[in-house]
Order: sequence, then C-alpha cells, then structure tokens
Amino acid sequence: MADKTLNRSELVAEVASKTGETQAAVNGVLDAVFQTIAENVAEGVKVSVPGWLSVERTNRAARTGRNPQTGETLQIPASKGVKISAGSKLKAAVK
Repeated sequence: MADKTLNRSELVAEVASKTGETQAAVNGVLDAVFQTIAENVAEGVKVSVPGWLSVERTNRAARTGRNPQTGETLQIPASKGVKISAGSKLKAAVK
C-alpha cells in the first residue's frame, strides 16, 4: 500500500503551478468536474475519460446475509454502488 498521499489542496496547488492558473480557478474547475461526474453517474450515465478512467453506477441485487454475532439470517436490500476503472494510460503510468 502507498505510504504517501496527495490531498486535495496539494493537488490543486500542483495543477495550478503546472497550468499557470490560480488555485481558486483550479479548485472551481475541480469542483465542477466532480459535481458533473456525480450527477451523471447518479443518473446511470457512464463517465469515461479515454485512457485515464471510467466511472459507472452498478446495481447490487438483494441477498440473504448473516449476522456474525448471532448467526441470524437477514435480508440485505438491493442497492446501488459505484465502479471506477483505471484506463490504459493510468495503468501504464504505474508500471
């Protein structure tokens, strides 16, 4: 597992320095990108940035589970999830 992290403010600062834009402008663009992705995925639209990543909504079927403390069976309702897949350029960057 990675022992280093790049948080949002560090990401914004790095993108701002590489593009020459202000951190406020980059932060606004980043907010808009995440909001657009969230809205589209919530509607069931697959969002894809070819070569980098794709984000899509998944459906989980209802199923029977078991309480590990009591052993009692219980019904787990159907739900929705999110699947994020790395694209070829992102995969190549980490090799």
